[in-house]
Amino acid sequence: ISVIGAIKHAGAANNIKPVLHWINSEDVEKQGVKILKKFAGIIVPQGWGSRGAEGKIATIKYCRENQVPYFGLCFGMQMAVIEFARNALGLKGANSEEVDPKTAYPVIHIMPGQKELIAKKQYGGTIRLGGWPCKIVPGTHLASAYLKYGKKGIVSERHRHRYEFNNEYREQYEKAGLKVAGTSPDGKIVEAVEITKHPFFIGTQFHPEYISRPLDPHPLFVEFIGVISKFKN
Repeated sequence: ISVIGAIKHAGAANNIKPVLHWINSEDVEKQGVKILKKFAGIIVPQGWGSRGAEGKIATIKYCRENQVPYFGLCFGMQMAVIEFARNALGLKGANSEEVDPKTAYPVIHIMPGQKELIAKKQYGGTIRLGGWPCKIVPGTHLASAYLKYGKKGIVSERHRHRYEFNNEYREQYEKAGLKVAGTSPDGKIVEAVEITKHPFFIGTQFHPEYISRPLDPHPLFVEFIGVISKFKN
C-alpha cells in the first residue's frame, strides 16, 4: 500500500494519473519479458526468498537493456545488483546469499552481525530497521532528484533488511557502469546504486515509499514518474 500511495503522490506532483498494473514475476519466468513491453516504467518492490527471483532478474535486464525506467526498492535493488553481475560483469551464477547460500559470487551477502542472530533464530526486531542516514554521492541522478526538493548531503531514509551489497565487488561494478549513488555516512554500507546514463535506473536499499505523503511526495518517486511522463508514448 505504501508503494501504491507513493506512486499516486508522485503522479499528482507531475500532474498526471499513473495507471498501475501488477505482474507476478513467476509469469515473466513462464512467458518471458514480452509481457512487459506495454509498460512505460517498472518497479520491483520489496520482497524476500527465491520464489520469482529469476523473473525479477529477467525484468531488470529488460529494463536495463531497453532504456525502460526502472526503480528497485530494497529487494528490487538487490536483484538489480545480481542482474548486473551476471550479465554485465560476467559473474555466472551470481546471487544473494538469501536466495542461494552456496553461490560462488555472493554479490549480496548477509550483514555483519546478522549471521549470528539468524543462527540463534533471533528474528524479531533484529534486522536493520527504522530511520538511518544516507550520504548522497554528488553528480548522480539520485543527487539531482533530491536536490530538486532542496535535499543534499545526508538524508534520513527508512530501512528493513538483513542483507546488503557486498563491497568486495564494488570496484568492479563502478568500473562497469553501475555507480554507487548513496552510502552510510562512513561509506561502508551501499544505500543506493544507479546507472547514471540510463533515463532512470535506480535501486535503493532503503524504502522511500515509507515516508512519501500526499503533500510531501518522495523526490525519487517524483523523478521516476517525471521521467516516465516524458517517455510514455
